[in-house]
Amino acid sequence: MDWTDKGFVLSSRRYGENSLIVNILTREQGRHGGLVRGGASARNRGLYQPGNYLRVQWRGRLLEHLGSFKCELIYSHAADYLNTPLPLLALSTATAILNVTLPERSPSFEFFIKLKSLINELGDPGWEMAYVRWELGLLSDLGFGLDLTECAATGVQTDLIYVSPRSGKAVSAAAGKRFHDKLLSLPPFMREDASKVTGKNLCQGLALTGFFLDRHVLMDSKIRLPPVRERLIDSFSLLEEV
Repeated sequence: MDWTDKGFVLSSRRYGENSLIVNILTREQGRHGGLVRGGASARNRGLYQPGNYLRVQWRGRLLEHLGSFKCELIYSHAADYLNTPLPLLALSTATAILNVTLPERSPSFEFFIKLKSLINELGDPGWEMAYVRWELGLLSDLGFGLDLTECAATGVQTDLIYVSPRSGKAVSAAAGKRFHDKLLSLPPFMREDASKVTGKNLCQGLALTGFFLDRHVLMDSKIRLPPVRERLIDSFSLLEEV
């Protein structure tokens, strides 16, 4: 059994002395793993960095087997950000999140396209907001979208500054005043276009998406959101304005 596709590296881990087990988000086959013999060699060391775009051939005796990859580099996105740590951190975070949230070997064309779009935006003005919105969109694509269009309590569509942790619906300032400490903050840029946001706004957005990813997507798993995401939050917290 074999197929050929293109995809983004999500993760790689050492296997044996000189091989890797690599997970790739492919265009047609979804998130797929395979063994890369010699993948840990000095010559191939940079090929399997998260976010790199590869042409891949998978081959296995049966479809349910791990199988093996033969890969060819199309473009090294990781290398683009070697001198810009924050976009590189966001790239590593996005691929790590997809690695633990997407079902294996399930068609994931929409996830592929949206990751590709996010990667193309990294480093551009406002990419930090685009990243947080990407996590919000990921929740929706996984079937756990938030309703940020109107207040859950009153139906008003203005002054929405909270989200209910129970329902995932927006709450207005007036309706949520009594329950301020129990509600999640909703930064304005997650509902409407904004030219500038602060690091605090970005962290509020990631706290919101992280809460629902943990609660709904990873609730039945021992796997948690990747540690690299915490490093991204710490880095965003240091930004004054973007």
